[in-house]
Amino acid sequence: MLAQRFKGIGTRAALVVTLALGLAAGSGLGVPTAAHAESFPKSVTISAGERVAGRLLRVGIGRSVVVNLGEEVADVIVSNPEVADAVVRSSRRVFIMGNKAGQASLFLFGRAGNQIASFDLAVENDTTDLNAMFRRAIPGAEIRAESVNGNIVLSGRAPSTAAAQRAADLAARFTQSKGEDAQPVLNMIAVTGKDQVHLKVTVAEVERSIIKQLGVNLAGNIGLGNYNIGFNNSPSYTVNSNINNRGAGGLYDPTNPNSTSGFVAGGTQLKANIEALQRDGVIRTLAEPTLTAISGENASFLAGGEFPIPIAQDNNKITVQFKKFGVGLDFTPVVLDEGRISLRVKTEVSELTQDGAVNIGTLTIPALKVRRAESTVELPSGGTLVMAGLLKETYKQDLNGVPGLMQVPILGSLFKSRDFLRQETELVVFVTPYTVRPVARSELVTPTKNFAPATDGDTIFLNRLNRMYRVSGNPGEGSYHGQVGFIYE
Repeated sequence: MLAQRFKGIGTRAALVVTLALGLAAGSGLGVPTAAHAESFPKSVTISAGERVAGRLLRVGIGRSVVVNLGEEVADVIVSNPEVADAVVRSSRRVFIMGNKAGQASLFLFGRAGNQIASFDLAVENDTTDLNAMFRRAIPGAEIRAESVNGNIVLSGRAPSTAAAQRAADLAARFTQSKGEDAQPVLNMIAVTGKDQVHLKVTVAEVERSIIKQLGVNLAGNIGLGNYNIGFNNSPSYTVNSNINNRGAGGLYDPTNPNSTSGFVAGGTQLKANIEALQRDGVIRTLAEPTLTAISGENASFLAGGEFPIPIAQDNNKITVQFKKFGVGLDFTPVVLDEGRISLRVKTEVSELTQDGAVNIGTLTIPALKVRRAESTVELPSGGTLVMAGLLKETYKQDLNGVPGLMQVPILGSLFKSRDFLRQETELVVFVTPYTVRPVARSELVTPTKNFAPATDGDTIFLNRLNRMYRVSGNPGEGSYHGQVGFIYE
C-alpha cells in the first residue's frame, strides 16, 4: 500500500470514461437506496464531531467528489495515488478525483492527529449519462448500466430482444466515444416480451400446359420402267423434341396416336403415316412448412430426401454425392417490439424431374425443378406478406415442311408438320409470422390421436380403413363441426 500526504492546492488531469454505481447523494453518507443506486455523489458532508469509518465512496473516472468537513483537516492520505488523488482546497474542503478504475483507501486526520473519516474508494466509470441515454432512446425499458472492475454490466428488463440488443450497442459505442478501446459488455437484460416466432410459409403453384403435334410421314417408291424413285418426308418436331416413343406401323400409342395407310400398284408403293398428338396437363403444388425459433436464432427445416450423383475421381474412381430435395425452410427472426417482427426467410420447394436429366450410358441422373425465394422482410405478428410471385407464360409454335409443296392448298398438308406448345405458370409465396409462447402438452393433439385400424371383417365387407367409434363426454380438443362424437369413413 502506498500513502501520499497532500497539503495546499493541487490539480491532476484525468481520463474521462463513464459508467455507474454510486453512493446516495445528499448532505450525508447514508446507505445507497434503490432510487439513487445509479448516481455517483457529487459532494459529501461530515458534520463537526461526526466520525465516519470504512464507508464506501464511489468516484467516477475523470470525475471528482467534494468532501465538506465540519472541522479542520490537517492530513489526507490516499493508499493508491494512481487510482485516485486527494487535493486539499481549504482546511475544511477536500477534492477526491478518480484517475483510473481500481480501489483505494482514503484517510482524513485532524490537527490533533485524530481520525476524522476513512473511506473505501471505488473508482469506476460513471454510467449516469449512459443510463440517461437508455431512458431517452429505449422508452418503456428498465435497463441499468453498472461498472464492475472497468467492465460494463447491463441489467434490468427490456420489452424485446431488439431493445436489449440496442442497449448493448449503445453501451459499446458509449465507451468508444470516450477515447478508450472497446470494453467488455456483459448483457444480463431479461426480456419480458414474447421472443419466440412461429413462421408459416405457403408455396402455391399451378402449372398448365398444352402440347399439339400434327404431321404426315409420307414415304414410298415410284417405279418408271427400269427406274425406281424413292422418297421419305418425315415430320420434324423442334418445339417438343423430348416427346418420343411414337407409334409405328399403324399401332396405337397413347403418347402419340397415329394412323397409317398405304397404296401399292406394280412397282409403285406409297405409305402415309399421320402422327397426331394433343396433351393437356395441369400440375398443382402446395407446400406449407412451419417452424418455430427464438428471436435472433436460426432455424431450418427439410421434408424430402436425397438422391445420388456420381462424381468422377482420380484413378478412374467414382464416388457418390447426395443432393437434397423437397420442401425446405430456413429463417432467422428478430422481435423488434410487441407485434413487429423482422425476419430473414429462405424457402425452397424442389422435386425430381426428367426435364434436363443427364444420361450416362445406362445411368440417368435426374434434374431438379426448384422454386426458391430468399428475402428479409418486416411485418406485424399475424400479418401475411407475399414474398415472391411469378406469372409466366410460354408460347411456341413451329411449321416445318417441303418448300413449295407445303404451300399447295389442301394437299400441302401432306408435306408439313406443326408443333405447338403453350405453358402457364402461377407461383406465389406467402409468409406469416406469429409471436408465440409454449403451451401445455395436454392442449396439443397429434395426427394419430384416437386412430385405430379396422378389423378384418370391416375391411373386407364394409371397405373401412379405420374403426368407427363414439367418444364419450367431451369430444376432445379443438372445434368440431357436423356430427360431433363420431368418425365417419
